[in-house]
Amino acid sequence: MGKFTGVLLASDFDNTIVDTASSFRGGADMPAPSARTLEALDYFMKHGGRFTVATGRALASFIRLADSVPMNAPAVLCNGAALYDFAAGEYLDTNFLDEEAHQRVQTVLDRYPAVAVEAYHIGNTIHAVQPNEITRHHEHITHVAVTESPSLLDVPAPLGKLMFEGSHGELAEIKEYLEGQAWSDAYELIFSDPTLLEMTARGANKGGMVRRLAARLGISMDHVYCAGDEGNDISMLTAAAEGFAPANCAPLVRECGATIVADVRESALADIVGILDKRYS
Repeated sequence: MGKFTGVLLASDFDNTIVDTASSFRGGADMPAPSARTLEALDYFMKHGGRFTVATGRALASFIRLADSVPMNAPAVLCNGAALYDFAAGEYLDTNFLDEEAHQRVQTVLDRYPAVAVEAYHIGNTIHAVQPNEITRHHEHITHVAVTESPSLLDVPAPLGKLMFEGSHGELAEIKEYLEGQAWSDAYELIFSDPTLLEMTARGANKGGMVRRLAARLGISMDHVYCAGDEGNDISMLTAAAEGFAPANCAPLVRECGATIVADVRESALADIVGILDKRYS
């Protein structure tokens, strides 16, 4: 037992725990979490807290990073489409895209030949259709080579999410088109970056899966705290007792009412643990 017993802290990974944006722009390797961040998380967990990562990454692109971040609770993957226990090496909960998504999205790709889609399979494979420069940047950052497919119809199910990669203008058009379809209520569509539009099954978002994780752990949402920097984090920031965001966060995250803490490069997670340390003293 400790001061943080019965408390869950869930954090986005990219640009909340580590500064991947600079690496993406400059082509450098992604940095490791700072010593200050690691010390803060170790303190939080030693005093009874449960910590996990809630990321848009699939298992294939996060599995090599999992050992770099201390966690003592299952991780939220694929933007909330899956809950994975790294200690046990198994999925605990999933919410996959339906098989109709393959044809529906392929129709979009046929209309936008410059736009790529990464298809996140439940296994350890990421497929790419019409890969472009953004896809290649992702390969460099994640150190995971995509398996190219001529069509989404050739990509096996089940899929955790589909991620469109292209100019913001084209992705905004795609989002408007998809939201205008009669079947649009079967999916979640959210920008995780101006050049990345993510598509998951309805209800498959970080907020929904964090709620399911808290219930699994027997932790009240009154003692669940979340941190994130982008639009795909808002569902969990607003579901939490308090949502936190690093100073480098997107404007719409500031607008959702998140408490702003230090920039990711200044160990935002350490600031959050410091706030909780005073709250649960």
